[in-house]
Amino acid sequence: MFTLGAFAIIFDENGSVLLSHRCDMDVWNLPGGMVESREMPDEAVVREVREETGLEVVVERLVGIYGKGDRDEINFSFVCRVVGGQLTLTDEADQHRFFAVDQLPANTVPKHVERIRDALNGAAHPIFRRQTAPSAQTVIGKA
Repeated sequence: MFTLGAFAIIFDENGSVLLSHRCDMDVWNLPGGMVESREMPDEAVVREVREETGLEVVVERLVGIYGKGDRDEINFSFVCRVVGGQLTLTDEADQHRFFAVDQLPANTVPKHVERIRDALNGAAHPIFRRQTAPSAQTVIGKA
């Protein structure tokens, strides 16, 4: 049985992308998380962004559906637009920052970097891809 995740790709007016620094490991990632029971992925991403960042967002488009090569997990990535709220630190993220897409931190989750690039390509249709980039644990040297 697959688990489902939903992640937001949020660009500001300058084209920079929002990343959150995780409290449990030294990595930057897109805001998002697991889809809960009876929840649609687009509902999950709105909830997860609000819980992790304090921002209220609306989904603009589905970028892609990604399978993880090392787990039975499928992740939906959406371009979202901020419509309210304020960036707030949580027990999941100790920093939030917008980064120019050509200046992402070295410890950004590689799978998320791929998704950001896919969002920038602006394909007419969602991407379906099995991602084989290193995991967050590999980024921090634990895998």
